[in-house]
Amino acid sequence: MADASRIAVVTGANHGIGLEISRQLARRGLMVVLTSRSATKGRAAVKALRDDGVVVDYHLLDVRSPVSIRALAAYLSERHGRLDVLVNNAGVLLDPRGSRLLDAKPKTFRDTLETNFFGPLQLVQALAPLMKKNGYGRIVNLSSGLGQLSDMGVGTPAYRVSKTALNVLTRTLAAELNGTGILVNSVCPGWVKTDIGGPNAPRTVEQGADTAVWLATLPDDGPSGGFFRDRKPIPW
Repeated sequence: MADASRIAVVTGANHGIGLEISRQLARRGLMVVLTSRSATKGRAAVKALRDDGVVVDYHLLDVRSPVSIRALAAYLSERHGRLDVLVNNAGVLLDPRGSRLLDAKPKTFRDTLETNFFGPLQLVQALAPLMKKNGYGRIVNLSSGLGQLSDMGVGTPAYRVSKTALNVLTRTLAAELNGTGILVNSVCPGWVKTDIGGPNAPRTVEQGADTAVWLATLPDDGPSGGFFRDRKPIPW
């Protein structure tokens, strides 16, 4: 199947890495459904892309809302009858600067997990059946090196926990979907100039999006259940 007939959903895509992933996938010929929690910001992002010659679709999505997720699933089923690529990019970093585990509030963990883990969990539960129906899928989870158990340290504990949990989702889902034609991987984009990364980050959004786009367009014999940075495997 040519890329032109592939349908891709990118969450949290009105700015930053998500917007750039949408741009790069659309330029590869995929039909991208850009989603965001704010309709105003999402439609502004769609217009900016179209002004740049990149055409994408739009759908409102709050990854914290089961109702919103079901609405997206219904839209994809009715409008396209399929889904080929899901990029779980939407995420938050709610830990105060310099936060430590012993001082952290449980609510910060709950709120962070609601977006960074339960959002992707509910999305794959709702959307993987659309992929299984056609025997093809690419699920890409935007994780972080801060979630690596092999290099775990102090600071931003809620964010770290959420990304480690997201990596567990990747491994478990990849095992469950083995043999279905659906490949599931995590990606660390590196330290990127975004709202979360800040202005001092050394990487551009183009660099941050590259590996996610690569994983979203893997050939059928590509890896599944892996964690990647710069298109290379990294430790969990």
